[in-house]
Formats: sequence, C-alpha cells, structure tokens
Amino acid sequence: MQTASTLVNAAGALMAALTAHADLPAPRVTTGRAVTTERDPDDAPVYVWGLTFGLHSATALGDFEQWRQALGIDPADVDHDAMGTTAWLRADTTYAGVPLTLLGYYTPTGTTTEGTAS
Repeated sequence: MQTASTLVNAAGALMAALTAHADLPAPRVTTGRAVTTERDPDDAPVYVWGLTFGLHSATALGDFEQWRQALGIDPADVDHDAMGTTAWLRADTTYAGVPLTLLGYYTPTGTTTEGTAS
C-alpha cells in the first residue's frame, strides 16, 4: 500500500518549480504515477509520482514556451501531435528529481470548431 508520503517528492518539486518561476503563467497541475527506467527485483517497471503542467488558453503556445525555457528543455525534445481540432506540444523532463511533463494545448490556425479549414 502506498501512503501519502510517496507524494512528498512530487509536492517538493511542485513547490520548487512554482517558487522559482512564480512570474510564469499558472499551469493546470496534476500528479500521477510515472514509469521510470528502473526495474524492481521481479523485472517489473518502477513507478514514481510525477507532475504534469498543462497549459490551456489562447496563449498556451507562448505560455508553453516560457515554461519550456524556464525548465531548461531543449526545443529538439518537444513533440507535437494533433487530433481533430486540438493540437498539443509535449516535453518530458525531470525537475528536482521528479518526472515532469509539460503540455501546451491549442487550436491550430485555419480550423474551426467543426474541424474544417476556415
């Protein structure tokens, strides 16, 4: 059984990021289990608590870029994907020893809510 104490590292990383970058746009923060490259004695993946910073707004791309730079993520490590009328940028990093995923959601230029080019 995991106890609340297993969230301490993620909470500490969250406080460190928000304190160090208090002037940046507020992300939507979620915690969740993240798989690591480590294996347990039974050769099963080891999970730790990680963070996700999601940016959702008309300024999400600019907000994402500010956080990307602040977290020291190389632009070459940013992935792009899209589905329907939503697209997003994603970058995975480690911050204060905790896995952190940065996401920026946006509506691509030239699409409407119906998903067709305007």
